Amino acid sequence: MTFARVLSTEFLKLRRSKVTWGSLAGLSMGPLGIALFMWIVREPGRAAQLGLLGTKADLSGISATWPSFLSMMTLIVGVGGLLLLAFIVAYVFGREYAEGTAKNMLALPVGREWFVVAKLVVAAVWWLILVVAVLVEALVIGLALGLPGFSAGLAASAVGNALLAAGIAYLLVPVVAWITILGRGYMPPLAFAIATLGLGDLFTHTGWAPWFPYSIVPLLIGMVGKPVASLPLGSLVVLALTFAAGVTAAILQVRHADNTQ
Repeated sequence: MTFARVLSTEFLKLRRSKVTWGSLAGLSMGPLGIALFMWIVREPGRAAQLGLLGTKADLSGISATWPSFLSMMTLIVGVGGLLLLAFIVAYVFGREYAEGTAKNMLALPVGREWFVVAKLVVAAVWWLILVVAVLVEALVIGLALGLPGFSAGLAASAVGNALLAAGIAYLLVPVVAWITILGRGYMPPLAFAIATLGLGDLFTHTGWAPWFPYSIVPLLIGMVGKPVASLPLGSLVVLALTFAAGVTAAILQVRHADNTQ
């Protein structure tokens, strides 16, 4: 069995999965939520008549413009991606244990490391499709709203920043894969993701943010303060080491795993 067959099998497992559509539906709520907030800021009187908190929206300092809209979209892709990606990876790896198929997978005459690589590729493709779909949705919604301040350069820059944030978020998920294999289920990786998201937010308030992998996405997209123009070399090294450590740990865990289902 070659890696290509392992990879195709992993994609086939998602063919009838409702989770893929659920993840798309969940992330696609982001642009709709931002659009609602933009409308509240632009039409506080009408929003108040409908019982929406237009006054608080105005006090937030958010303006109904393209720069504000795209900045919030990058926040959703970056920070939301950390959680959604953890869910995706937990599902891709954890379903083998939840459905009782791990014992079959581990008994196949193929290097166990290929299952880890194939599942990470599936998660990467899944995540890329979600991000591209939601960015297209956001641009369409923004145009439909008629927000001021649009330019091709602004849109290209925002899309680039969102894709960069999405890519950085992906570099952190091999650790989640390892936690999933180690814990043999969905809950440990999801708990880990929530904990690291909290720690990441905590470290963004300190000078250690560029060195803590789970603070790099919030630092990049300006979750606290202004977005950084570029990441320091040290942050790139931390991300590379985190990715390599996660992949290595996941492969070693699978190689030495024994399943008694």
